[in-house]
Amino acid sequence: MWATPWTAIPCGVPGSMPPIRRPSSTPTSISCRVSNQKPDQLATTTKLIFSRLATDGADVILTNTYQSSVEGYMEYMELDEEQSIELIRNTVRLAHIAKERYLTECYQAQLSVPEGYPMIIASIGPFGAHLHDGSEYTGSYADYVPAKEITDWHRVRIEACLEAGVDALAIETIPCQMEAEALVEMLCDDYPDVKFWVAFQCKDESTLAHGETFAEAANAIWDLLAERNAQDKCLAVGVNCVHPKFVTALFKSLNGERAADEQIPLVVYPNSGETYDVVNGWQGREHCVPLENYVPEWAQLGAKVIGGCCRTYARDIRHIGEAVRNWNKLNKLS
Repeated sequence: MWATPWTAIPCGVPGSMPPIRRPSSTPTSISCRVSNQKPDQLATTTKLIFSRLATDGADVILTNTYQSSVEGYMEYMELDEEQSIELIRNTVRLAHIAKERYLTECYQAQLSVPEGYPMIIASIGPFGAHLHDGSEYTGSYADYVPAKEITDWHRVRIEACLEAGVDALAIETIPCQMEAEALVEMLCDDYPDVKFWVAFQCKDESTLAHGETFAEAANAIWDLLAERNAQDKCLAVGVNCVHPKFVTALFKSLNGERAADEQIPLVVYPNSGETYDVVNGWQGREHCVPLENYVPEWAQLGAKVIGGCCRTYARDIRHIGEAVRNWNKLNKLS
């Protein structure tokens, strides 16, 4: 088996912060505005960030499209529909610029890079991320928004990302089973050649943010894929933007009773373990268990992609990468 260390890099945002998954004080993220107004500066910053993370073991550039929407760009950035779609495409192109600059540096330094890496994967966040009401953490919109309205909203930005060129889609931070099933059905039916993974947002050791059981939701996705003979298009099913202490129990509920060759492939990129307080910001770094400590148990349960989300840094990815390589080495010898 293999597990690939990676980090969710919001393309071009300086510092250590994948987009903080909470209601924003501004309707469009700062990075989206910079993508539109200062693309050269953003491309340079992206390259610097990824070079550091790639050196420390990251294999993926995750595009800064998590919260992107044509409606948001039109309303808050005064773009028309085509300009909004083009901004999404250009955001993906920034990831390509970062990749080419990184590969050029590796070539000049006579460093080898595995073919196809770094991968460029489009971040496709939940419908609730553009509502700015916190519902990406509750999935409450699943109770009143029809599935077709959700997939129609996703379709525009998915197509923009695909047109700009990505290796796969990260259907991520999904809080409700209905949205995940609707997206998987759409991808299988309308984009049969596109690879993707599905990562849920969970509120505890057993349930999605909206309240469905994680194991039931993940099994439902896997069954949908089997019905369409499309399991090979799904890189993994799992969780992201969750507290790492929840992950092992979540994965055991899905794969704990399965033999190794029958496990559903899993993806996990949790937060650091810190908690967010609206007054004091992120708290509890000193109490966090290093993410690399979890790698053996997650890999044993079927994790194929392992990384970090909010408040994870290059050093965390380096340590995760080292733990993954050690796991792979030990299992190759056994």
